[in-house]
Amino acid sequence: MNDKLHHPLPLQELKKLRKPLRNVNIEHKENLSRLGRLAIWITNHIGTMGFFFIIFCWTLIWLGWNTLGPKSLRFDPFPAFVLWLFIPPPPPPPPPPPTLVGQNLQGRHAEKRAEADFEVNTKAEREIETILMHLENQNKLILKILDSLEKENKKDKYESNNNPGKS
Repeated sequence: MNDKLHHPLPLQELKKLRKPLRNVNIEHKENLSRLGRLAIWITNHIGTMGFFFIIFCWTLIWLGWNTLGPKSLRFDPFPAFVLWLFIPPPPPPPPPPPTLVGQNLQGRHAEKRAEADFEVNTKAEREIETILMHLENQNKLILKILDSLEKENKKDKYESNNNPGKS
């Protein structure tokens, strides 16, 4: 067993190879413009039940006032509700452009998080590989030691069997 053992990189060398870990969530927030933050806010709030209830209540108030309110104060009279036709109904998210911008920004953020996860996983894989190489080397060394101990034990038994007077 005279083969040269592969020596893995020492821990200090591994640490030098590491890139510093970064928090992409903080980086993402720091790099957003005001309009980007507004688009994210709109995107995050349009799809909530709170937003639905606001639109629902606004619709009830609008239709109720223009149906049951004093005739002189109605601004969008029943049955046409012409002004109401210009306001988007509750199901589609108003306004679509900021929502799309916000979704794009969130998608880029998700890609950065995935990239950071990949970096961490790659580092972990490299370190696990190094640990496995260390274990392999330890196993080889242990086997060498066991082999030499067995040879020494056999040699001692042989000598004690051939020289019964020595003890």
